[in-house]
Amino acid sequence: MTRAYTYRDGRLKSPPLRMLNAAGGALERVGIAPGLDPDAIEADAIQEAGSSDFGGDSYREPLERFIESLESEANLSTFGRIAIRKMVTSQLTTRIRLQDWTKAHPQAAREEIRRPWVILGLPRTGTSILSILLGLDPMVRPLRQWEGRTVVPPSTLATRYDDPRIAASNARMDGLHQLNPAILAMHPMGAMLAEECIPFMMMDLRCLGMETQAHVPSYGAWLQACDMTPAYVQHKKALQALQIGQPTEAWSLKTPNHLWCLETLLEFYPDARLIWTHRDPGPVTTSVSSLNSTMQSSFTREIDPIAVGADWIGKLRHAVRCGMEYDAQAEEGWCVHVHYAEMMRDPLATMRKIYAHFGEAPSGLHERRIEAWLAEKPQTEFGRHAYDPKDFGWTYDSLAVDWRDYVERFEIAREK
Repeated sequence: MTRAYTYRDGRLKSPPLRMLNAAGGALERVGIAPGLDPDAIEADAIQEAGSSDFGGDSYREPLERFIESLESEANLSTFGRIAIRKMVTSQLTTRIRLQDWTKAHPQAAREEIRRPWVILGLPRTGTSILSILLGLDPMVRPLRQWEGRTVVPPSTLATRYDDPRIAASNARMDGLHQLNPAILAMHPMGAMLAEECIPFMMMDLRCLGMETQAHVPSYGAWLQACDMTPAYVQHKKALQALQIGQPTEAWSLKTPNHLWCLETLLEFYPDARLIWTHRDPGPVTTSVSSLNSTMQSSFTREIDPIAVGADWIGKLRHAVRCGMEYDAQAEEGWCVHVHYAEMMRDPLATMRKIYAHFGEAPSGLHERRIEAWLAEKPQTEFGRHAYDPKDFGWTYDSLAVDWRDYVERFEIAREK
């Protein structure tokens, strides 16, 4: 029988880590806690990278705002403080290493990122499977999960399947699965699977992915209003580096973060082929809130699902509102709209529709690869994600009212 996982399954069950959190809690009560000082994190990144060149200081304001929000709002456990400090340090270390590598390889700046496929939809709207199917095109390259976190040195055609970082990435993910088995049932994970653009944007610490780690509404409010240009500088620099190692005709990219800064995205990739995926926002909102409650539960003393749900419905509404405002003034056909139900019903027909929108057609080899992948990939390989809107203070009827403008605008069918 396939196991159904809910956000309640996300709490840490490892006895050693529970002991760590208990001991850490006792120390915190007397004023001793693992540090989250921005200067110390910056120094750690410099030491790990062996260099101090961040390529600018645009990361500093989001670092300070994120840490301030963590300290005042996140209610982190001892393990959470250690893990999130390590995560932020790792992102800044990767930024320094990318900067040093780019200086040593100036030809990377001349790499052109032509006509990337960019998937804009909210999480849980079929973006992962669509990215995977696009990546089966022999002329398209998806960003792999392992590449997103260890950009340089870029893998080459000779090492793309056996780079030792692939095994190391899978080992890290196995460790996360052991700590929190529910996550793998809720979100596909694997070193060679298609990744979101989040790791590249996290090098500037301006990214929705920062908010999946902890409940940080103050940081989130700042992020929605900030200039995202510095994040896209890192994003493009990373793609150029990877493209040097493996020449690429086109990329398959995705994150809902793109939806609320479309103008900035198109400044960097003016010929991008944009795909906006749509699904009944009732289950989308509930699923996203459940996923983030699960992820944050590994790092916090106690999860408040009502607060997490309110936070994430706000983020999703902001993204869709920005997309709708852009759609209202953009030229017709600026993107192709794809409905989750049609994609699940006939993925191959959906792929043909997408390509046709841009005056193209999938190759025969691409179509055969799609058919082969669909035949071998079960959706519940690691369990099933179960979620209930009541856990977050909603009903599907109340969510239908909240999302009426979006549903009517794009004629989105309500799921049973």
